[in-house]
Amino acid sequence: MSKQKPSRTLAGIAGIVAIATLISKIFGLVRQQVIAAAFGVGAVADAYNYAYNIPGFLLILLGGINGPFHSAIVSVLSKREKQEAAPIVETITTLIGGLLLLATISLVVFAAPIIDLEAPGLNQTAYGIKVRAIAIQQLQIMAPMALLAGLIGIGFGTLNAANQYWLPSVSPLFSSITVIIGLGILALQLGGKITSFQYAMLGGQVLAWGTLAGAILQWLVQVPAQWRSGMGTLRLRFDFNQPGVQQVLKIMLPATFSSGMIQINFFIILVLASYIPQSAAALQYTTMLVQTPLGIISNVILVPMLPIFSRLADPKDWSELKGRIRQGLLLAAITMLPLGAIMITLAVPIVRLVYERGAFDQAASQLVAGLLVVNGVGMFVYLGRDVLVRVFYALGDGQTPFRVSMANIFLNTLLAYLLVNPFGAAGLVMATVCVNITSMLLLFWLLDRKLNGLPWREWSLPILGLTGSSFVAGVVSWATFWGCQQIGSGEGFLVQLLQLSLSGVVGLGFFALITAQMRLPEVDIFVSRLRQRFIK
Repeated sequence: MSKQKPSRTLAGIAGIVAIATLISKIFGLVRQQVIAAAFGVGAVADAYNYAYNIPGFLLILLGGINGPFHSAIVSVLSKREKQEAAPIVETITTLIGGLLLLATISLVVFAAPIIDLEAPGLNQTAYGIKVRAIAIQQLQIMAPMALLAGLIGIGFGTLNAANQYWLPSVSPLFSSITVIIGLGILALQLGGKITSFQYAMLGGQVLAWGTLAGAILQWLVQVPAQWRSGMGTLRLRFDFNQPGVQQVLKIMLPATFSSGMIQINFFIILVLASYIPQSAAALQYTTMLVQTPLGIISNVILVPMLPIFSRLADPKDWSELKGRIRQGLLLAAITMLPLGAIMITLAVPIVRLVYERGAFDQAASQLVAGLLVVNGVGMFVYLGRDVLVRVFYALGDGQTPFRVSMANIFLNTLLAYLLVNPFGAAGLVMATVCVNITSMLLLFWLLDRKLNGLPWREWSLPILGLTGSSFVAGVVSWATFWGCQQIGSGEGFLVQLLQLSLSGVVGLGFFALITAQMRLPEVDIFVSRLRQRFIK
């Protein structure tokens, strides 16, 4: 495959991924709105976040675009001829499928002790005991997602290696659709909010079964496309010693453990959150608000750039590779810094507009908005870190990100413990942001040594300039929103949407004006792509 020139340009791939991911993220946000309206930050929503922790994390980690399975498959297959792909993919699927089948069985059998390990604080109150019972049942229902996660991730990597980007990017919407349909039917049957324990158990079941059904559909829709592309079938193959399989495992295993360290960090957060009522649900609602733009932009940047990083892994191409790394980091800064600033200054109206209806009241909005402010600070470093990690994967080095993640576990544990008492749930988010900052800086330093030097001083100046521009954008957005409220206040959805949209547009406009004066090539590339896509 390495001798075939890609049929699509970087801009073309980014456009496909952007549209497909946007559709998926919109459906994901609607799903979260439906859950919020039905359950608020109550017992069912709390339970779902504990139960979804392991199967959902596996679906995101192993089955997600830019996850270790996807990255390993793309990194190896993009350097090989197409006829070599099927044996590699079938062997990897056989191995990973067997291991994850055992994981699925374990989740069903040990659901109760797993929930107790994740949330030891639940047994201390009547509310917590109710949450625990619902969570155990939900985890048993969603356990097969562990197996599906591996199959989906391998399929996504295979399709991207075959130059297919639309289906992997859009297919996550199936999970959202099935949950929305399930809760819609439940609401029609019950005729109102779910309040009693009996109805809460039923609501928890519907939520879990809808999530599992979505994962099944997400896998099934990619199977025919994978077969048609000649990139492997569901055939069992045990040729574990072939070089291509060994290369995939060399990247996949440490990358999975490295990314799994993120789950350990999140596990620590959930353990501490179990002592703070409603915090697990609030953390999930905040995560969705952050991940919606972050997921879209990260896919647009990382999906088309990973094969490029892989093709530039030879030392003779490192000069061009460094240019691509700068491009990835600055594109991350151009997009995430102003969005983070606007999220910080407009956190409360954003949360109210998206979630405040049904069981999700004003108190819940204040709780989630506080967490959103902290998350906004770390949006750029989250994406910037991922850009650097993909460079290591492209270089065939999964060990370095793994070691960095191992070190960050201890830092995350320490910071979470120190910050949870004075700041509550917000302190848990602060710990995560600090870990992401240190992780990005350490990865950059290690990559600087690996590539015989990176022009970090030259790169840091435009990033600092973009940070300053984003600060101005945030202040302008807040001032515009305040002015809109002085002119005419209103609680209607359309009024809130108009005020928030105007404030965001004005803030981004100031960011664009200031950034244009910096004359960054990456800004010109970004604007050029927007014009190509939307101005014919």
